[in-house]
Amino acid sequence: MNRFFVCSIPGVAAAAVIIAVAGCTVGPDFQSPQRPMPRQWVGPSTQPATQASVTTEAVANLATWWTNFQDPILNSLIDRAIAQNYDVALAASRLRQARAARTIASAQLWPQVDSNASYDRAGTVGGSSASLFRAGLDATWEIDIFGGVRRSVEAANADIQTAREDVRDVLVTLTSEVALNYLDLRGFQRQIVIARQNLATQEGTAGLVQRRREAGFIRRLDVANAEAQVAATRSQIPRLEQSERQTIYNIAVLLGQEPGSLVAELDQETPIPVVPADVPVGLPSDLLRRRPDIRRAEANLHGATARVGVATADLFPRFSLTGSLVSAGSTIKSLGNADNLAWSIGPSMSWPVFTAGSIRANIAVANESQEQSAIFYEQSVLNALRDVESSLVAYAREQQRRVSLREAVDLNRLRVKLAQELYVGGETDSLNVLDAQRSLFAAEDALVQSDTTVAQNLVSLYKALGGGWEAVAPERMPPPTTQP
Repeated sequence: MNRFFVCSIPGVAAAAVIIAVAGCTVGPDFQSPQRPMPRQWVGPSTQPATQASVTTEAVANLATWWTNFQDPILNSLIDRAIAQNYDVALAASRLRQARAARTIASAQLWPQVDSNASYDRAGTVGGSSASLFRAGLDATWEIDIFGGVRRSVEAANADIQTAREDVRDVLVTLTSEVALNYLDLRGFQRQIVIARQNLATQEGTAGLVQRRREAGFIRRLDVANAEAQVAATRSQIPRLEQSERQTIYNIAVLLGQEPGSLVAELDQETPIPVVPADVPVGLPSDLLRRRPDIRRAEANLHGATARVGVATADLFPRFSLTGSLVSAGSTIKSLGNADNLAWSIGPSMSWPVFTAGSIRANIAVANESQEQSAIFYEQSVLNALRDVESSLVAYAREQQRRVSLREAVDLNRLRVKLAQELYVGGETDSLNVLDAQRSLFAAEDALVQSDTTVAQNLVSLYKALGGGWEAVAPERMPPPTTQP
C-alpha cells in the first residue's frame, strides 16, 4: 500500500511541474517608474564642490542627522524614542502582519493535504451490530498555470515592502518630532531667562522712577507707566512656563513614557543647539531612494500591478490534481490491511461560464487601482521636491533674518544704556527709558525665536530629505522576504 502510493506521487508531481512551467503569468509585469528629476535644487544650499562628494556626505549626514547638533541630550532622547515609541511598535507589528499574509499567499503554491478519521457503531433492531473504523488522507493541488497565485505572492511581497517603508516613514517623522519639540523646549527656556532678566531691569527702573516721584521730580504718570511695563513683562513668564512644561510632556509621550517622567531631566535650561555650518543635501534624484513615502508609493504601485494579474487569471480555467487514500475496517488494526485500502487520483478543471461581467469588472477595478497608484507616485515625488525646496529657502532666509535681529539686539542694548544715562542725568524723561527697554525685550525675544526657528528649519530640511530611518534596530526591521 504505502509503497504504491508514495511511488505514484513523484510521477504526478513531475507532470504537474511540467504543466506549470509550460504555463504563463497573465497580467502586466511591474517596472519601476523612470521619472526624470531636476539636475539641481532651485533653493540656496551650501554644498561641497563635486556632486559625488555631495551625495556621499549627504548620505552620511542624513543617516543620524541629529548628531550634527552635537547635543548629547537630544541624541539620548531620539535613541530612546526609536526604541520605545508606540507608533514605531505599531508599524513594526504591521510589517510582521504583512509577512504572515505573504506566507498565506505563497502556501497556495503547494499541495493542501487534509487527514480525517471516524468511527461508527451500527446495528439492526434484532440485536446484531458492527463497528466501522475509517481513516484517510485527501490532497488537492491547484496548478498555477496562468500565474494567478504567483501574482498574489508578488502582491504580498509588495505589501511587505509597503509596510517596511511605513516603518521607515514613522521613524523619519518620529526623529524630527522629537528634535522639533526639543528645540521648542530650549527656545522656551531661553525666552523665560530673557523675560526674567528684563523684568529685573524694568523693576529697577520702576524703583528709580518711584524714588524720583517721592522726591517730587516727576509726575505720578511716569510711575504708572513704569509699573505697567513691569506687569506686562511679568505676565509673559507664566505663559512661557506653561509652554515649556507642555513641551516636556510632548517629548515624554513620544518616548512612550508618562508625561511627567522627563520633567526632572529636562527642566534645567541649556542653550539652543547650534546648527552646523555646512549642510550637504545631495541631488534631487536621491529622493527617489531616500524618501520612504516615495518608496512606499512605488511599492503600492507594484502591488496594484500584480493584482491586475490576479484579477485577469480569473478569466482562465483552474486546473487541480486531487487524490485520496482511505482505509476502512471493523477494527483499528484492520486499517493497515492492504485489502481495506482504497485510493483515487486524477485531475479536475473549473472554468467560470457566466458571471454577469463581474470578472471583467474586477479587472477594470484592478486597472484603475493601478492607475491611481501611478498618479499617487507622481504626486509623492512632486510633494517631496516641494518639501525640500521650501525647507531650503526657509533655512537660508531665516539665517539672514537672524543676522539682522542680532544687530537689532546690539543697537537696542546701546539705546537702553544711553537712555538710562540721560535719565539719571535729568536730560530725558522716563518714557524714553521704558520704550528702549521694551524694544530691547522684544528684540531679544525675537532673536531667541529666530535661533529656534533656524534649527527647526534645518530639522525640517533633514526630514524632507528622508533622513533618519537607518537608525532603527535590526530586530525591528526584518530583512526583505525572498521570492519562492
